[in-house]
Amino acid sequence: MTQFPQSFPATRMRRLRQSPWIRSLVAENTLTPADLVWAIFVHDGEGRVPVGSLPGIDRLSVAEAALTAKRASALGIPAIAIFPYIGPEGKDETGSGALDPDGLVPRALRAMKDAAPEIGLITDVALDAYTSHGHDGLLDADGTIPNDATVEKLCIQALAHAAAGADSVAPSDMMDGRIGAIRTAFDEEGFTNMMILAYAAKYASGFYGPYRDAIGSAKSLKGDKKTYQQDPANSDEALREVALDLAEGADMVMVKPGLPYLDIVHRVSATFGVPTLAYQVSGEYAQIKAAAQNGWIDGDRVMMESLMCFKRAGASGIITYFAEEAAENLG
Repeated sequence: MTQFPQSFPATRMRRLRQSPWIRSLVAENTLTPADLVWAIFVHDGEGRVPVGSLPGIDRLSVAEAALTAKRASALGIPAIAIFPYIGPEGKDETGSGALDPDGLVPRALRAMKDAAPEIGLITDVALDAYTSHGHDGLLDADGTIPNDATVEKLCIQALAHAAAGADSVAPSDMMDGRIGAIRTAFDEEGFTNMMILAYAAKYASGFYGPYRDAIGSAKSLKGDKKTYQQDPANSDEALREVALDLAEGADMVMVKPGLPYLDIVHRVSATFGVPTLAYQVSGEYAQIKAAAQNGWIDGDRVMMESLMCFKRAGASGIITYFAEEAAENLG
């Protein structure tokens, strides 16, 4: 009788890793274009304007944004998140341009909805792109951000987006009570089916730098946003924020930034069981792109790995500047 060493393991985990077919079959998570929300920047000019700190990303004219909506449809990407670049001439202390029903975002919404009505359009509700001081809300003389006066402006902005064809607004300002106020405004104006994607857990992060370049607020920002965005040291606080936003009428919630906060994504998804999106922010994108351009990493591999990590953590969807590239890779 053949004698076998007793030290060999009965369970060999590598059996389920030995071939592509079995790895695919037993994969616990999958990534498809339907998991992606394409983040784009629009500008009030012609053609495309490259964003230097976001390699491969351009600000798009309204006409180019409409073409991008068609491109998303062809790739199977279900939604686009729209962010405006407003030049210095369009900014003021109160961010009044954000309230214009014929402003840049409403015009982009109408053009994109005409081009590809099947694509979901999500708009940012905040004043930072429009204010000369770069804050998400109004700014008092003493440097504080008045909460309730800001919320009144945000409601007007949200209604302008709803009227122009947005499918969901995404308040990113982190003012207290703004979800409930916007939900009430929608109901009173007949927009009862408008969705709200709440930036429920948005942290005061250093990963937003390239985004602020893209929307034109980097040089204008006075001070920081630590009095209204969350402290990166806190986790339980995020659950309180999410609970409040859901109670006020949010349909979906978001965690921002993404990869450095996967623990928050997981906690929110597991605790509340509601659609939870993660935002792979500009700093995350720029790091991967820069490292790939220097030959330090395989850019495509790391891009896809990073997106899968969001799914593993429990994200229902991922807002990302990689959406087009990733969807192409996924075939």
